[in-house]
Amino acid sequence: MGIMVDGHWQPGEATEASKDGNFARQDAGFRDWVTADGAEAPEGHRAYPAAAGRYHLYVSYACPWAHRALVVRALKGLEDSIGVSVVSPVMRENGWTFATDAGGSGDGLYGLDYLWQLYARARPGYSGKVTVPVLWDRETETIVSNESAEIIRMLASAWDGIGALPGDFYPEAARATIDAINAEIYQAVNNGVYKAGFATTQAAYDDAVTQLFAMLDRLDRHLATQDWLVGPAMTEADIRLFTTLVRFDAVYVGHFKCNVRRIADYPALERYLERMLAVPAIAATVHLDHIMTHYYASHRDLNPSGIVPAGPDLPWAKMVDGSKSQRNATPPARLP
Repeated sequence: MGIMVDGHWQPGEATEASKDGNFARQDAGFRDWVTADGAEAPEGHRAYPAAAGRYHLYVSYACPWAHRALVVRALKGLEDSIGVSVVSPVMRENGWTFATDAGGSGDGLYGLDYLWQLYARARPGYSGKVTVPVLWDRETETIVSNESAEIIRMLASAWDGIGALPGDFYPEAARATIDAINAEIYQAVNNGVYKAGFATTQAAYDDAVTQLFAMLDRLDRHLATQDWLVGPAMTEADIRLFTTLVRFDAVYVGHFKCNVRRIADYPALERYLERMLAVPAIAATVHLDHIMTHYYASHRDLNPSGIVPAGPDLPWAKMVDGSKSQRNATPPARLP
């Protein structure tokens, strides 16, 4: 997808493989925090105060990492407090774009053409990847964070005193357990599908697929005995797993060669996926057209023709809005 070097965009391949053929994901470049009162950010990071209308999310409906943020925003009822701009699902030499012909919303703040221009606006000499989600501060015109794991914790708690709906997805008593299962699922599943899909050696692919399906087997056994990953209610661990599962049979089985088994072949995981989708706020964040288009039309190294397949027939597809409507995209009026 290319990279920024000293504030300038450098086109490149979409993959991130190391010399040994293993997919290597880069760390996020912006790691500040929004807190309830603008205090108590993690050491070394700036804190910004929560406020209605001050922050804006840049997302892709196709991206599982950005999808996490959309799910928490919806569950907490923050649609009127935090606007959203949606990039085009087609990502090629210019990275994420604000083209509207394939279902993107355009950039409602500055009228930019490319997401990398937003990164340059935030940090003129920035070097690194240009990714979503982005939590943008309209007041200081900078990126607060582009780390999805931290953004969802901000959205889940910082606005609680100013109109957010109830819901604690990171309860203090369960945090150690949530952190542990998050780490395992990230390595084997969330990032594991990418390690399989973008592997450039047989050994790297075999290792990724083995770990992936060992963890899916384990999760299916675990969820056969309880509704949620940790405790009696949904937590952030469920949200983080969900955004990978909802893409699995649609794109990861075929496009990323994760075809040992489908989620449809796991009774407990399939019930779990449908349990998540039965929550209207969650179902409304799923856009299958963006998901299919992004993976198959963007990764030309994996799919040179760019043809987007007609299938598969997903038993739960009727539960989601797969249309190109932008009802979750609510950019505010453009700033001067």
